[in-house]
Amino acid sequence: MAERSQTAPEAGNDMGNDDAIGGNVSKYMVLPNGYSGQPKKGHLIFDACFESGNLGRVDQVSEFEYDLFIRPDTCNPRFRVWFNFTVENVKESQRVIFNIVNFSKTKSLYRDGMAPMVKSTSRPKWQRLPPKNVYYYRCPDHRKNYVMSFAFCFDREEDIYQFAYCYPYTYTRFQHYLDSLQKRNMDYFFREQLGQSVQQRQLDLLTITSPDNLREGADQKVVFITGRVHPGETPSSFVCQGIIDFLISQHPIARVLREHLVFKIAPMLNPDGVYLGNYRCSLMGFDLNRHWLDPSPWAHPTLHGVKQLIVQMYNDPKTSLEFYIDIHAHSTMMNGFMYGNIFEDEERFQRQAIFPKLLCQNAEDFSYSSTSFNRDAVKAGTGRRFLGGLLDHTSYCYTLEVSFYSYTIGGTTAAVPYTEEAYMKLGRNVARTFLDYYRLNPMVEKMAIPMPKLRPDAEPETSGEMRQAGDSRILHTESAVLRI
Repeated sequence: MAERSQTAPEAGNDMGNDDAIGGNVSKYMVLPNGYSGQPKKGHLIFDACFESGNLGRVDQVSEFEYDLFIRPDTCNPRFRVWFNFTVENVKESQRVIFNIVNFSKTKSLYRDGMAPMVKSTSRPKWQRLPPKNVYYYRCPDHRKNYVMSFAFCFDREEDIYQFAYCYPYTYTRFQHYLDSLQKRNMDYFFREQLGQSVQQRQLDLLTITSPDNLREGADQKVVFITGRVHPGETPSSFVCQGIIDFLISQHPIARVLREHLVFKIAPMLNPDGVYLGNYRCSLMGFDLNRHWLDPSPWAHPTLHGVKQLIVQMYNDPKTSLEFYIDIHAHSTMMNGFMYGNIFEDEERFQRQAIFPKLLCQNAEDFSYSSTSFNRDAVKAGTGRRFLGGLLDHTSYCYTLEVSFYSYTIGGTTAAVPYTEEAYMKLGRNVARTFLDYYRLNPMVEKMAIPMPKLRPDAEPETSGEMRQAGDSRILHTESAVLRI
């Protein structure tokens, strides 16, 4: 690494001190110190003024090296983890070192081989950088903060390159996904707006079940699933999409689950934070997953809306709220795993362990040994803890965590990096585990595969979308055997 100059940089190259990062860089061209000619190829242009973007400042250390500063979450300087930015105006074969210098966390999967994501305009599929090009270390030049440095060689001059902490999943992508599902007019899929965020973005609520379960007076067994309360935890959205894709498919397991259960899914609890490129907080700087005890309709409107609905269902004698699962991503652990609650009643505590044990048998990336049950004071305002205290002994509340980086397969220590597809596969396996939990496997064997019913006002489906619903990648349907 190059020595950092102790003299002040030239005007135009420094964007203020570390404490003064207020917004994202916008088409910010970095010129060498003392350069006064016309900009040319190789004078890099950085940009993060796009949806879910995050880069607050760029300092050029030398001809090849740049210090990059994450923009803190809006209204909360404590959280600096998520980054997502573009670089353009590159020269072919230009080699650089980027140092991300102001992470708010010290522990990181970068110590275990994780690497940033990259794509470019001519190669639009996200891929991880080679781990050998990534270094994570405590740096004396930055208040002994931990720094993540990575080396990169730009190879195509006309390309715009994009770098991110993990696979992005934006609010707009989510809206387009739900729009495409709505257009299919499935009679077992319902979308409604449960409320709006502070910046007037939609809080979507999905209901997936057989229409018979929604008729007046019908008893309902409800599974309630939420995601993206922490906006930078993008794997949450891929897992949630995997759950949704499976439940709406024509797979025999999905059809049995729709007949017996009502799935309520709020996939994006913090749409403002997602849009703004925050890591943990809402627009106003709140960690929403610490405000379940008393959410404000003004400051935490999405949380307030979801909590109201859950309490309303809890008070409905016809509704049995059986599961609440909140989906997150973890920045220091491998695999998928769960957090559950601790109860004085030993039998209830043991019953709570059943679902994660079944999931462990269905999903090779899910670790029961990493699953834990706690009642830490610091977690008191979370959805899992609050609802675990509110709901009765027939309900189970979990946080489902999945690694930002990788999983290990039983009997090996080799890390298998997660892909978007692997995250969605975990979601599919979460969904199918309900079949084992409710012992509905005999029902699957009786199922033929009819054409899906359309709503009476729907046009016949002619596109390929419906054909894609039967997911041939789903694991076998045999029952997992539970051993406690």
